[in-house]
Amino acid sequence: MASDAEEKIESYLKRMQAGLRGLPSEESREIVTELRSHITEKAAAGGEMTVAAVEAALAGLGSPEELSNEYLTDQLLARAEVSRSPARVLASLLRWSSLSAAGFFVLLGSVVGYFVGSAFVLCALLKPFHPRAAGLWLLPTGGADYELSLRLGFAGAPEGGRELLGWWIVPIGLGVGCLLVVVTTRVALWCGRQYRRSRALPRG
Repeated sequence: MASDAEEKIESYLKRMQAGLRGLPSEESREIVTELRSHITEKAAAGGEMTVAAVEAALAGLGSPEELSNEYLTDQLLARAEVSRSPARVLASLLRWSSLSAAGFFVLLGSVVGYFVGSAFVLCALLKPFHPRAAGLWLLPTGGADYELSLRLGFAGAPEGGRELLGWWIVPIGLGVGCLLVVVTTRVALWCGRQYRRSRALPRG
């Protein structure tokens, strides 16, 4: 009976490890070792480790494919928190969005934040090359209505529009753009941290 129970554990862990191929082999082995210890401890909590006890422990973990995906997401979010690189933040959020709607909305908000922040920085950097066209413009949309438009200057100055900031777009664009990138990163990492805490994964 003990050997049957161990075989079930090893079969589960093999499928689990196959889903961890995106991680370095050392990290993958460490996760599998910790998980084996967790399953064994939980299955033997009532005394002898039986097949039924192992099956109950494995059922509580969910499928190995789903669990490996959660571990991958956890590792990516942890790395993003250390590096604070927008590229790594977005990569980790993309993985998280495949697991929950919350991850999708955090990803969506982060993409918007990074896009707007990058647009302000680009506008500020391109102002010296397109002094008459790059900037924040107030454009007529018909009748008495107007809209704000952040333009990089490649299409030339818009007809009927009025530039609002002039050369002030350089310091303001750099400041606002960098601030948006920093705030977006911090909010995304905070959301990821809360998710990781709420989904505390089994450890040995």
